[in-house]
Amino acid sequence: MTRRNYVFTSESVSEGHPDKVCDRISDAVLDAFLMEEPQARVACETFATSGMVVIGGEVGLSDQDRLKAMMGSIGQIARDCIRDIGYEQEQFHWNTCRVLNFLHEQSAHIAQGVDRDGAGDQGIMFGYAVNETPELMPAPIQYSHAILKRLAEVRKDGSEPALGPDAKSQLSLRYEDGKPVEVTSIVLSTQHLDPDLTSDDVRAIVEPYIREILPNDWVNGGTQWHVNPTGKFVIGGPDGDAGLTGRKIIVDTYGGAAPHGGGAFSGKDPTKVDRSAAYAARYLAKNIVAAGMADRCTLQLSYAIGVSHPLSIYVDTHGTGKVDEEAIENAVDSVMDLTPRGIREHLGLNKPIFQRTAAYGHFGREPDADGGFSWEKTDLVEALKKAV
Repeated sequence: MTRRNYVFTSESVSEGHPDKVCDRISDAVLDAFLMEEPQARVACETFATSGMVVIGGEVGLSDQDRLKAMMGSIGQIARDCIRDIGYEQEQFHWNTCRVLNFLHEQSAHIAQGVDRDGAGDQGIMFGYAVNETPELMPAPIQYSHAILKRLAEVRKDGSEPALGPDAKSQLSLRYEDGKPVEVTSIVLSTQHLDPDLTSDDVRAIVEPYIREILPNDWVNGGTQWHVNPTGKFVIGGPDGDAGLTGRKIIVDTYGGAAPHGGGAFSGKDPTKVDRSAAYAARYLAKNIVAAGMADRCTLQLSYAIGVSHPLSIYVDTHGTGKVDEEAIENAVDSVMDLTPRGIREHLGLNKPIFQRTAAYGHFGREPDADGGFSWEKTDLVEALKKAV
């Protein structure tokens, strides 16, 4: 029996967190290659530390001259990301940091399996949805993202110039009868540019925005507040701590409320099922819940390198299902082509739409007119209902 009364915690990190700086750069490189050629192959990793960014991995275009030209633009792509995030610190400045590019051409051994429409690697991918928020996302991670996104907005528009780019949030929510009803604790650590600010000063800046995001009746006299609990937070970003692509996979997905297959997303083109099949799994789980077949759904897909069709499809509705889980599995297989090519075409993934996913979660976002976050649509509801 699923627990109905408990406290659950999730965290998020801002676009200025060192790992997220790296995710952003890796996805910006991916978008640049997809703009050049929709079938571009990219597996880009980024490392950042004080005064330096190192980019490596493998890339592929059909034309060698264009590939060489793209290699020359990598440094500027990284600097543009850092500038947009807002880093102009003495030891980490968009205009003065070193950018080292070690990207190389994609391995022919990997390419041969993908070129036959197979998966780019083996792996397991999970999708999840739950009806506790309008976005069908777990509330702790959804609101943790929303808080940091709002703080980034007021930092960038000049409303709160004292805030820096690096920040982390963490929410603990009390569930009653399976639904979130109260915030038991709020943890917010944010970089600040004025070294004289105290923790109380920072709380006075951020608290109105936090209350603006959270439902009014969730924050009360019993809610614990921990804002910059260690005191000053002036040195932030890669100058304070090294960053690496793909280290925030739980932040990127469901905040620990659901399983994760282990593969990171950022910097990977959609032939990599680590990314595309995880998006497909979320898309299917969300449509299952939106169709009223369950209040909560976990969906797993598995793949083998060079093999096109998934090896398995598994659905768990955690005791909330209105439809037999095996029937849902059969319906899923009938309403969507889950080969890597089928996923890319159904969700329109061969587009430069990935840089925007690098912060504030890959899921629970509004679909964009240009095809971004297409996996958040609920356009399979009627097909699923018909299939079962």
